[in-house]
Amino acid sequence: MRELMRVTDPVLISYVDALLRGAGFQPVFLDRNMSVLEGSLGILPCRVLVDEADWHAARRVVIGADLGHWIIEEAGS
Repeated sequence: MRELMRVTDPVLISYVDALLRGAGFQPVFLDRNMSVLEGSLGILPCRVLVDEADWHAARRVVIGADLGHWIIEEAGS
């Protein structure tokens, strides 16, 4: 698995989930419930992971949705 993005907005998290699943990916969301529980402070972002082999294609989908500024470009960061 490789981290694709970090998101603090619960609405954006749901949108990214639908976007990636609609494109045929199976994203994994780490800390999803924690980011919602902590409110709007933005301290605990939800990490969106996709399979390493799907990372570049998922990245293109996210960029196509004009969300490229959320992408984590370096592996493991």
